[in-house]
Amino acid sequence: MDTLWFDTAWLPEGWASQVRIAIADGRIAQVETGAPPQPGDARHAIALPGLGNVHSHGFQRGMAGLSEQRGRPDDDFWSWREVMYRFLDRLTPDDIAAITAQAYVEMLESGYTRVGEFHYLHNDPDGRPYADPAETAGAIVAATETTGIGLTLLPVFYAHGDFGGAPPAPGQRRFLSDIDAFARLVEASRAKLPADATLGIAPHSLRAVTPEELAAILPLAGATGPIHIHAAEQQREVESCLAWSGTRPVQWLLEHAPVDTRWCLVHATHLDQGEVARLAACGAVAGLCPVTEANLGDGIFPGIAYLAAGGRLATGTDSNILIDAAAELRAIEYSQRLQHRRRALLADAGQPSVGATLFTEALAGGAQALGVAGGLTAGAPADIVTFSPLHPALAGADDATRLDRWIFAGGARLVDTVWRGGRKWVEGGRHVAADAIAARYRRTLEDLLA
Repeated sequence: MDTLWFDTAWLPEGWASQVRIAIADGRIAQVETGAPPQPGDARHAIALPGLGNVHSHGFQRGMAGLSEQRGRPDDDFWSWREVMYRFLDRLTPDDIAAITAQAYVEMLESGYTRVGEFHYLHNDPDGRPYADPAETAGAIVAATETTGIGLTLLPVFYAHGDFGGAPPAPGQRRFLSDIDAFARLVEASRAKLPADATLGIAPHSLRAVTPEELAAILPLAGATGPIHIHAAEQQREVESCLAWSGTRPVQWLLEHAPVDTRWCLVHATHLDQGEVARLAACGAVAGLCPVTEANLGDGIFPGIAYLAAGGRLATGTDSNILIDAAAELRAIEYSQRLQHRRRALLADAGQPSVGATLFTEALAGGAQALGVAGGLTAGAPADIVTFSPLHPALAGADDATRLDRWIFAGGARLVDTVWRGGRKWVEGGRHVAADAIAARYRRTLEDLLA
């Protein structure tokens, strides 16, 4: 059993002093507060639980910066998607593993300790199934084993190009499957998972899945597996859904699918007042990816109304254009400020710290959406992040301001050490295998972009 001691640590009740955490078999065995350090304790200053990243497309890290040149006057999400299709055309499973590993290193170095990999790149470059249906899922698992990050794997069902079962586009050929093939993919993926990984499913979106297909694949999640789906990311998606069904995407899901606490509606950007209230009431998580949403010009999530209604949220890095847990949290608040032209909006008299509000919500929502326990509490995975107390962003910080300093003034630069499953993977702000993983990533990108 290993024991860590911290000057201060973020526990379920908030900051606590002199915290000893005993770790056994990758999990927290005991938490003591007001406890002096003992001989043999590894001593650190500031600890908080690692966050869950609920939405990642790992391979897209390799195209970061490739879509920032103006291609046409109406550049938007849909034109970005064409760039993405061209990038993935040549990726091999080894390429996917190399690029995804780099993304996972950056996640760990910023304070994310588990990732929900929304994995839809299943077929070979010609669109044919691999002999092993989970060939590319194995590449994702390899990236987690190399980096140490926790995994919730979300194989994606994708069958159509638009609402109403429209034929897929050529650029979508690597995503496609039918119901039987998807069932084989899910089981083959399950067989590859490490012991502490979680398996869910991800019907891609109402654009890519018919109502009949959605109903058919939901049982593949089992009784407890997470269910993630893209919803209402773009206004054009809302308009197309209205034309197809007479209802908005989130409204359709809430009325026709068994949306509950196992579900994560990724983005959910464009909600009307009724959808805000109903989504909050059903207990599902809104998986916000505000850095990507800003990069793609998606829009602004109605965060103030949603939290006021008791809604649950979490963060994801989606396209991995920039990977920083604090940046995602900061962007949620800043988007509200830009829209409403006021400050400190996602806080209240009960919790006046915006940073504490955002972190508390994202920690709980992330654990729920990824199907795991979260927080520094007995029985939870020993996923622990420490801050460097000497970083200038923390000068003069106290319990009331520490999380605000991290989210609004410091970011990933504050992260010093990260344990995942009780094993130290980041030390001095650097992943233990960062150099080798980065070298492989560079070679992969140089070959792909030559």
